[in-house]
Amino acid sequence: MEVMPKWAEVILVPLISLLLAAILSALVILAIGEDPIAAVKLMVTGALGSSYGWGYTLYYATNFMFTGLAVSVAFHARLFNIGGEGQAALGGLGVALACLYIDWPHWSLALIGAAVAAGLFGAAWAAIPAWLQAKRGSHIVITTIMFNFIAASLLNYVLVNVLRPKGSMDPASARFSDTVHLPTLHEMLAPIGINFSKSAPANVSLLVAVAACIFVWFLIWRTRLGYEIRSFGQSESAARYAGIQPFKIIMVTMMISGALAGMMAINNVMGEAERLVLNSVEGAGFIGIAVALMGRSHPFGVFIAAILFGFLYQGGAELALWTAIPRELIVVIQALVILFTGALDNMVRMPLERMFLAISKRGEG
Repeated sequence: MEVMPKWAEVILVPLISLLLAAILSALVILAIGEDPIAAVKLMVTGALGSSYGWGYTLYYATNFMFTGLAVSVAFHARLFNIGGEGQAALGGLGVALACLYIDWPHWSLALIGAAVAAGLFGAAWAAIPAWLQAKRGSHIVITTIMFNFIAASLLNYVLVNVLRPKGSMDPASARFSDTVHLPTLHEMLAPIGINFSKSAPANVSLLVAVAACIFVWFLIWRTRLGYEIRSFGQSESAARYAGIQPFKIIMVTMMISGALAGMMAINNVMGEAERLVLNSVEGAGFIGIAVALMGRSHPFGVFIAAILFGFLYQGGAELALWTAIPRELIVVIQALVILFTGALDNMVRMPLERMFLAISKRGEG
């Protein structure tokens, strides 16, 4: 029998953790001599008060949905994939190759082709640490971290020596053709009479990210493979006894995780930059860990948490632009959110469990 109801687990625990992080963040803002209430108002206005702000918030949220889902899938098998940064970077390479070397007749076909290429490159990059874990016992945390650095070096070499246009000093690929330009939210909403900002980078890949959330929900809770992944994550010995093969689960789970992280590139490489540049991932792979923790590894929770972190990113940019609050403070706020939703999770959970247990006993009495 569960001590705490499921709704409290999914909603109440993260909400209280977020509130505690917000209170500490307000104290930090006060300590540097700024008004926390004014800062919150500016963040809300800058991130949600206009279609321009919403466009950037949703753009960042799209990145975080992909990387958050990647971490969540691995979590269900008790695998800690910290390699989302490298997998997303290699996914960008897959997108660039698909967009530069294939003559696509329409953006929709290009989107499918680029998504497949990004997923394959991300899955392939995740497969190596997965194999090392399954066959050699190398810890997945260590190997995925190391592979982030290898991916960055590999991408740097390819951009400088292979994809950089002749005569260009910029370590970036050539710009993609207009044929593969993805429709922005402005272009998608204009035909139905909704005026959305032209300069906002949010694009059709947002819908792909939402579809990925639905796919992960179906995979984990409605398929035999998902049941095997969850069973393996709950108890490896029991899973072995039931005939579930650890090698298969580790490999398949990590490759799905890597593919989801790699698919982030359709948003930032194909949708926004329209070329491959160095550091195109911009930390989204690591933010995905926080998103998965806060979303309790559930696709709906990941969707909500991704929007929250998109809000923090865009709102933080507005704070840095219009106040004396440094941009690094947003990193502090993100760290506090991660601290309370991850490391200090039991500090919130245990008092709530005692409260619900007391309510349950009172009801029985």
